Amino acid sequence: MTTELTHFIGGKHVKGTSGRFADVFNPATGEVQAKVPLASQAEVRAAVENAMAAQPAWAAQNPQKRARVMMKFVSLLQRDMDKLAEALSREHGKTIPDARGDVQRGLEVAEFCIGAPHLLKGEYTDGAGPGIDMYSMRQALGVVAGITPFNFPAMIPMWKFCPALVCGNAFILKPSERDPSVPLMLAELMLEAGAPEGILNVVNGDKEAVDAILDDTDIQAVGFVGSTPIAHYVYSRGTAAGKRVQCFGGAKNHMIVMPDADMDQAVDALIGAGYGAAGERCMAISVAVPVGEETADRLISKLAPRVESLKIGPYTAGEDVDFGPLVTREAYTRVKGLVDRGVEQGAELVVDGRNFRLQGYENGNFIGGCLFDRVTKDMDIYKTEIFGPVLCTVRAKTYEEALGLAMDHEYGNGTAIFTRDGDTARDFANRINIGMVGINVPIPVPLAYHTFGGWKKSVFGDLNQHGPDSIRFYTRTKTVTSRWPTGTKEGAEFSIPVMG
Repeated sequence: MTTELTHFIGGKHVKGTSGRFADVFNPATGEVQAKVPLASQAEVRAAVENAMAAQPAWAAQNPQKRARVMMKFVSLLQRDMDKLAEALSREHGKTIPDARGDVQRGLEVAEFCIGAPHLLKGEYTDGAGPGIDMYSMRQALGVVAGITPFNFPAMIPMWKFCPALVCGNAFILKPSERDPSVPLMLAELMLEAGAPEGILNVVNGDKEAVDAILDDTDIQAVGFVGSTPIAHYVYSRGTAAGKRVQCFGGAKNHMIVMPDADMDQAVDALIGAGYGAAGERCMAISVAVPVGEETADRLISKLAPRVESLKIGPYTAGEDVDFGPLVTREAYTRVKGLVDRGVEQGAELVVDGRNFRLQGYENGNFIGGCLFDRVTKDMDIYKTEIFGPVLCTVRAKTYEEALGLAMDHEYGNGTAIFTRDGDTARDFANRINIGMVGINVPIPVPLAYHTFGGWKKSVFGDLNQHGPDSIRFYTRTKTVTSRWPTGTKEGAEFSIPVMG
């Protein structure tokens, strides 16, 4: 029997009323395991009104009390880690260790938010003028919203709503309709942690719900993570409506391998960063750039057998599975089509995973690891974010050519360099026009107390996710100039005032 999921509004599970549903698949079997309601504009509006009613009292709580709710939320995430990971793997397809990592990276942002009372402090100037003091306050925006992607159904919602809530806002979460169960579970845990009803509402939906969020005049800010075309759409429509908007888009992350790199370490890094989560990560390394023919030959000779031996299977096959299926059949068809195009355009397919079949899971969205060599800049597989277990190798003759490849690409989310030379690493970090840089680190996702964000077409907006930027994004500054008249402290004056 197919489960019918709900929205979560006002602290309660609420059945959808639009009459529209989307199927939620098991990516390993291709079977429908649930259906999720797709909200109408009226349903989004009902959630906003509920949040508006709850928000003023929540914002009026002192910051420490809100931080204590976040502290309890962290404890509940730790308690339910396995339960959350299993639900996540069942709908997304990623392995259990990877699903735990998804939850953990969100948990770490919640931990950071426990320290928000310090970050919410304003500034003060005593004696700015004769009897004049000035001070600033950081205050909540009101009702804010997040539109989050399928590939991190725990982490990215928490990156959005944890800072927003601890700042005193109410939050409307529109998660991906492909794997909606974990966001609903997170809302339950936030309620259990002590957040008031209506402070975190989850509204499932598609473009109709997205447009309703972008057009609603009472939603003050919107955060989004997804593909660049939709990020641009959300940013354009949201800012045109006068909202504060931050949108994070696509990526094509290069990893430069210098001749002096520890090749075994570089290969390990590429296997994990290129093929983990079936490549469905905005911080996946999808382009290896070895410098020099000899470096490239060594890299390919070590990579190829590792890619061929990757263990692929459903999350139920054990914790030694390297990656699972792609999230949907459409994703499978798209990735396979891009690999086909790479071959047609002349790239050398060193490892071909297109014909991978798993006995008993023939209807699943499994594709084997693919490794391309001799990819060039004009090929579709180089220009496009593939979002699958496909690694492209572009051979560079020199360090400058390798640097130029990463700098010239339209995306600027993350990059890495593997080298033993400090001068090269320092030069790379200083010159590269990309937002997150790894030096002998393949997926340079900053920890929660720094900020996450790319450059170029990977981002729209001027403030990053989590870290101090998140507190700035979800608050606005009010500056007060005060003056108190002097002389009253001397006591009352009883004589009739006369002109001097």
